[in-house]
Amino acid sequence: MEDENGRIGGQNERSDKEEVFTKVVRAGKRTYFFDVKSTRHEDLYLTITESKKRMGKEGKMFYEKHKIFLYKEDFEKFTEGLREAVTFASNGEILDTMSRTMADTDEAVTEVPAGEFSDVDFDELGTR
Repeated sequence: MEDENGRIGGQNERSDKEEVFTKVVRAGKRTYFFDVKSTRHEDLYLTITESKKRMGKEGKMFYEKHKIFLYKEDFEKFTEGLREAVTFASNGEILDTMSRTMADTDEAVTEVPAGEFSDVDFDELGTR
């Protein structure tokens, strides 16, 4: 039963504050969730989740999920990098902001050709 604040019986105040905003984007076989959440100290951060429906070994359907956590201090750089990558993927053009960003920062930026990336199975990372 919901109370006047929209809480379902048994939910505490903490769970009310944790998820602040959600945007669901359905794109073909994938669904993306953009969730703005709050920490205990009221700092906001973003989780981006990709969810794909898959067939398991026993013939049961399950959802495979991949999640990125993005913190406030990284929003600007992440957004700029995403914009550049999307622009390049769309029309093969590199945005001028890349050279300006590299000149404005002391951080070393290394470009890696797409063929040099390797597949990583994240399930194997914690098994050693």
